[in-house]
Amino acid sequence: MSCTSCSTKKDGVPNGCKSNGNCGTGGSCGSGSKLNVFDWLSNMTLPNGEAPFHIFEVRFKNGRKHFFKNTENLTLSMGDVVAVESSSGHDVGTVSLGGELVKVQLKKKNIKADSEEILKIYRKATQKDIDQWQAVREKEPETQKRGREIISRLGLKMKLSDVEYQGDGNKATFYYTADDRVDFRQLIRDLASAFSIRVEMKQVGLRQEAARLGGVGSCGRELCCSTWLTDFRKVNTAAARYQQLSLNPLKLAGQCGKLKCCLNFELDTYLDALKSFPKQDLALKTENGLAVFVKMDIFKQLLWYTYKDNSFKWYKLTLEQVNEIIALNKNNEEAAPLEDYESDLVAEVKIDFENVVGQDSLTRFDAPKPKRNRNKNNRNKNRRNKGKAVAATTDSNSKGPAKKQPFKKGPKEAVGNAAQKQGNQEGKPKPKPRRNYKKPKSKGGNEKKSEQ
Repeated sequence: MSCTSCSTKKDGVPNGCKSNGNCGTGGSCGSGSKLNVFDWLSNMTLPNGEAPFHIFEVRFKNGRKHFFKNTENLTLSMGDVVAVESSSGHDVGTVSLGGELVKVQLKKKNIKADSEEILKIYRKATQKDIDQWQAVREKEPETQKRGREIISRLGLKMKLSDVEYQGDGNKATFYYTADDRVDFRQLIRDLASAFSIRVEMKQVGLRQEAARLGGVGSCGRELCCSTWLTDFRKVNTAAARYQQLSLNPLKLAGQCGKLKCCLNFELDTYLDALKSFPKQDLALKTENGLAVFVKMDIFKQLLWYTYKDNSFKWYKLTLEQVNEIIALNKNNEEAAPLEDYESDLVAEVKIDFENVVGQDSLTRFDAPKPKRNRNKNNRNKNRRNKGKAVAATTDSNSKGPAKKQPFKKGPKEAVGNAAQKQGNQEGKPKPKPRRNYKKPKSKGGNEKKSEQ
């Protein structure tokens, strides 16, 4: 859900606050909720005589946060835009946290409340401050583009990932990634002369770059490092081995090119579950020979073993059966063949239905339908009509010849017949009968026509 003033356009750009994904009201749209701490003490009232904590947390672009002192005793709340002290001039940010939870964050980050690193909050941002802040924010894409052109012209082996202007527009911070040490003294001179600002270069890691830029992971959700994860611990391939995952770098790597941080999420659960499993290099002694480990299913507590001499067939055993065999081997006893243990397993219940997705061709409805042979149906009808007519004539002949009834013709018909006879005598061909013409059904002889 988004706040009422930050509805997006068709191309996904915020329509209301025009902050390109950074909600200025502290709402939940875009990246406004990026790495935010839920203030569950906001509705609590302080005891009598207790003053509120004077340090606030202020959020800037792409989740960058710092702590500032409220020396002017301003009445601030979540989402207020404030002008804060900076190394040169002032910067503009949004209040993201205040009150007692700031003490918890300071303790978590090992920052003392009386530290000189904590700067001051000047004032609540005026409309002039906000307009200037938005104006310099609109310069960032063009500055980043020109900065990359200057870097490529100088031939430096570095990647410029983001540019952030200070609220007053006097300074810009260029975030970059590089594998080796880079001498960018000439680059700073060129950037300062090109944009007429103070330039600060800051190197970030690949994980921090992905956290700043954001993205969507292979799970279909937004990256953890850009929403809530702040502790970038080292991830090893051993975490994938403990979880029985294939060591495929394409599947294990995240958007940053490093191993996914989520490999550490369930590692402790897997380590606790593996304590009850035997070691994988332990061989089982059976009457048919030694059996070695192949694979396991931690959640179902199943293990697969195969004979060392004949490794073509695998045998599925439960964790209890394997522990039973190990106990026999410790007493210098050989266990029964693995075939006997596998036969004791309860057969799994098979599902009655089957998955038929993919069995039918996707283009089965594209072929044109065969045309129906309507002439064949007409022929069958004609045959039936002829059969009925023949049967009717045979019945009439058996009864005897019918008497002819005189037929009176009208004057128009007589004139037409006379003209037709005269025309035929002149040598004109007779008209051919129509093929599709159907004779009327006869009901046993000529019937007498009624005169009107």
